[in-house]
Amino acid sequence: MDFEHILIRQHNRVGYLTLNRPEVLNSFNEHMHCEIAAVLDLWAVSREIKVIVISGAGKGFCAGQDLRSRSHTVIAAPDYDAGAALEKFYNPLVLKITDMTKPVIAAVNGVAAGAGANLALTCDLVVAKQSASFIQSFCKVGLIPDAGGTWNLPQLIGLARAKGLTMLGDKLSAQKALIWGLIWEVYEDELFDANVTALAEQLAEQPSSSIALIKQALNRATHNTLAEQLQLEREFQRIAGQSDNYKEGVAAFMQKRKPDFS
Repeated sequence: MDFEHILIRQHNRVGYLTLNRPEVLNSFNEHMHCEIAAVLDLWAVSREIKVIVISGAGKGFCAGQDLRSRSHTVIAAPDYDAGAALEKFYNPLVLKITDMTKPVIAAVNGVAAGAGANLALTCDLVVAKQSASFIQSFCKVGLIPDAGGTWNLPQLIGLARAKGLTMLGDKLSAQKALIWGLIWEVYEDELFDANVTALAEQLAEQPSSSIALIKQALNRATHNTLAEQLQLEREFQRIAGQSDNYKEGVAAFMQKRKPDFS
């Protein structure tokens, strides 16, 4: 499949999706949104893909919305609706990544700003180059955080830090993001690609059925009560315990060998 604004490849059960508008730090336009959605829909049901990695071409991960794709005349119109693009593109993308049973890794290779930062934070694991940074730049142009930012940030780093990041729009280094618990890991720039590949392939070796249930359970925990979550754990453990992967995992443990999950 050939695309104009993204690059894709598959290797060792991992699908790599690279945002490919490096001349504008991989900022979003409508065409790129459509291409990303098409690939994620395809990989969501593919039996050959167990893990998805999203990264950016060139020096940046994603600078958010390409403001140059919106004319001043359109923005200045009295009936201009800045929420329309969220309803049509960003919100479906956030839900697509969140609801997907397969784990999605954000490999943040450079600056992640605005909706680009929040796209990364929507993913299940976020890793970053040492030189990368995250910027909630919305207040700089008179907007509010979108693409799930007002949901994810307080959950990940607490309300005080979420307010500081979004109301000031200051740059957050990858190392500080790691210390705050915003992301999973930081890799040295020259070792970044190798470490991302190793992480993705390690994740691809895990039992898919179990990973899907883990992802769903953790996502539901954000709004369940403790009693509801305990009930969910019982239901999901019942499902997991009946899987071939559980049988293989126990057999491998007893036989002191590496499991071969289906």
